[in-house]
Amino acid sequence: MKRREFITALGVAATWPFAARAQDAGRTYRLGALMGNPRDVPVNVAFLEQFRHYGFIEGQNFAVDWRVLGKDPNLFSQYAAELVSARVDVIASAGEEATRAAQQATKTIPIVALADDLLGSGLVQSLARPEGNTTGVSLLAIDLDGKRQDLLIEALPGLRRLAALTDANNKAAKLEALQDGARAHKVKLSIYRIAKAEEIAPAIDTAHTSGATALNVCAGGVLLWANRQLIIDRAAALHLPTMHGWPEEAEEGAFAAYGPRLGELFAEVMPQQIVKLFRGAKVADVPVEQPTKFELVINLKTAKAMGVTVSAGLLARADKLIE
Repeated sequence: MKRREFITALGVAATWPFAARAQDAGRTYRLGALMGNPRDVPVNVAFLEQFRHYGFIEGQNFAVDWRVLGKDPNLFSQYAAELVSARVDVIASAGEEATRAAQQATKTIPIVALADDLLGSGLVQSLARPEGNTTGVSLLAIDLDGKRQDLLIEALPGLRRLAALTDANNKAAKLEALQDGARAHKVKLSIYRIAKAEEIAPAIDTAHTSGATALNVCAGGVLLWANRQLIIDRAAALHLPTMHGWPEEAEEGAFAAYGPRLGELFAEVMPQQIVKLFRGAKVADVPVEQPTKFELVINLKTAKAMGVTVSAGLLARADKLIE
């Protein structure tokens, strides 16, 4: 089915002439990573592969020190300090908590962050010219949680009880807005705030037992993203349609998703920013990037397995249908 063109401010400008620019002879450029998943998952492989296009090759002039955060957020500060001690040239971080840990660990090493709202959270003071040592990609995904809730309600005519999974750090005002939106549709919403991975499966089970017939998986933080397959599998076993924040999640088996493509922002835009810093650019000269296009993906194979019929109107508006 149709897929609207996705455009980011930087686009995919990686070209071989740009890639072939000489690096400093004999130097190894070191990247430290504070991420939610191991480096061998596909999106992380794509992220690291992108550096080859710019002439940074592991084992020759490029080294990566990767730290996985998703399972134990309490280790953020320790891992950030380890990367600083390793004298990395740039730190790449995923999520607000990891970025704050990196900022606390260093005021001089450049940080390229992937987080929901870099400006609103105070991680940067300007998008166009970020001062300090932090720039990156601002996803603005949490602002779409209400939109995703509306889409999920539209997808399932007759829905009366809905559950939402959210990171425990999600702001109360955002959650109250979700409650207001649900009430406007005469839908009862139960919100489950998740602080650690072990709480996810019990929360989904409780939501199902309490009568919820659909689940909105809110954006923000790395915890729910790092455990997305657990959420998808648990929801599938309970025939509980889920709405997620990244199109890739619907392609991985979730019922539906709406938002920017995380892979394009992470695996294409962030490496471009990091390479600029490797080559001597100042952080202030590397603007924060934001998504400009959003996709609605509906997995009809998952819907069929759950016995769910999606409203015709929403099917017509979907950017991609998986059949």
